Amino acid sequence: MRIAQVSPYDFSYSGGVQRHIASLSRELQSRGHEVSILAPCTRNEPAVDIGDVDLRSFGRSVPVPTAGSIARISLSVWHDWRLKSMLENEKFDIVHIHEPLMPMLALTASRFSPSTTIGTFHAYNEGRGRGYMLLNKVLNRGAVRLNGRIAVSEPAKHFANRYFEADYTVIPNGLDVDYFSAPVTRPSTLKEDAMNLVFVGRVNEPRKGLRYALGAYSLLKWQYPKMRLIVVGAGVPDRESYRIIGERSLDDVIFVGQVSEEELPGYYQHADIFLAPNTGMESFGFIIVEAMSASTPIVASNISGFASVMTDGKEGLMFPPEDEAAMAEAIKTLVENPALRVQLGVGGRATVNQYRWSHVADSVLNYYNEVQEKQTVPPAKYQGW
Repeated sequence: MRIAQVSPYDFSYSGGVQRHIASLSRELQSRGHEVSILAPCTRNEPAVDIGDVDLRSFGRSVPVPTAGSIARISLSVWHDWRLKSMLENEKFDIVHIHEPLMPMLALTASRFSPSTTIGTFHAYNEGRGRGYMLLNKVLNRGAVRLNGRIAVSEPAKHFANRYFEADYTVIPNGLDVDYFSAPVTRPSTLKEDAMNLVFVGRVNEPRKGLRYALGAYSLLKWQYPKMRLIVVGAGVPDRESYRIIGERSLDDVIFVGQVSEEELPGYYQHADIFLAPNTGMESFGFIIVEAMSASTPIVASNISGFASVMTDGKEGLMFPPEDEAAMAEAIKTLVENPALRVQLGVGGRATVNQYRWSHVADSVLNYYNEVQEKQTVPPAKYQGW
């Protein structure tokens, strides 16, 4: 099959959706399919590994605040026309659009693709999706053309269905499990004689919950002198995190900064406990399944995206979001129970196998075939935006 994977997000920046598209594309191409990625790409080289998959660049992106983060998307009308013409001329067998309601590329492909068209919905928000609400009012029923709809998790399915009611098939994100489980060298910042707590995430985004990791650490560090908190991720801590660091004298927290994809598995594998204190708006627990691959016990907030991939007491311990005291208690339980840490690590390795790309790609291809057998929906007529 000739397959187009359409991304609204700039491939010059690494993000969950970009990594998903890159990995899925490589897996599909390795199986003999002809795959092209259609995405903005501000720089000459993509920030994620696409192997030898064809990348069609649709110019620069602009940063747009969304869901507690920054989305880098193209708003170019010229590239909107270029994409429409490309889809008409190349006649892909499958056009697979990720976040099909995101302007401009994904939404354009959703409206005008003449091929069998499938959308994957990645987003989730516990509150009201203001962008979805706006689109729901602006777009009529015929404006978005999808023959099939995938959601990456049950929370993502419920969120999308709240605003665009339809049949959704849940197919989770995939992961290169072996990449995160193959033994690598211990990073120098993770001491062998210490209890290393590791946080991974963009430290300038409050929803990643760094302030709660800092708060929990501050409640335990005097009781466990060999405990250390290592923070891995780009950005500068937000004001609240700085306040906690200053008021509670947390001058021993180690900020590693952003690390390369090659270095990242080492932080998961050699962590004694992995911390995931995110506050919400996570449709899928990427960092959770990465920690599972490394057989590392997890302490995670009990938010929908994380609860969709892990079970409290099986791969880790969960606590109410934004509750630093409960988080500290969960950490303490694992610090004092080495056997439980091992048990949870083993549980994670057993669970994570379902997220291997070999399994996920099978599900995606089966869904492609299932949708192709149905009567296609004609593309929308162009009447401008």
